[in-house]
Amino acid sequence: MKVILTADVKGQGKKDQLIEVSDGYARNFLLPRKLAIQADNQSMTELKNKEAARQHKIDTERAAAREIAKKLESTVVKIKVGAGADGRLYGSVTSKEIAEKLEKEHHITVDKRKITLADPIKAYGTYDLDVRLYTDVSGKIHVVVTDQ
Repeated sequence: MKVILTADVKGQGKKDQLIEVSDGYARNFLLPRKLAIQADNQSMTELKNKEAARQHKIDTERAAAREIAKKLESTVVKIKVGAGADGRLYGSVTSKEIAEKLEKEHHITVDKRKITLADPIKAYGTYDLDVRLYTDVSGKIHVVVTDQ
């Protein structure tokens, strides 16, 4: 019997997966516990619609991430920070500060956790930082750290 799982079932499959099981297992275990529904025309159509909606959501998120990546290529974030006599910054420039400055000046929202900083920035200069916008979409931010 073909059934569509409504929850993850150990040893059988994941939610929204179409599987073939024995008739007894389906009638006596899966169906009474609401772990699966019988795969008829209506449920198959619903499953296809769910999959299409999920794919559409992924495509729109990926397109939005590519658009943000294009904007970031031409964007320069300037951060003014004070420093001591030896040229070292007071504190450091973090991804949180970069994300806030990007939002404030350029109206581009990027989560601070998506900005890749190997180490906090502790010196003046120009830095090119990677930004992971989506699983396979990334961009670069140009950051300039100057004195006041």
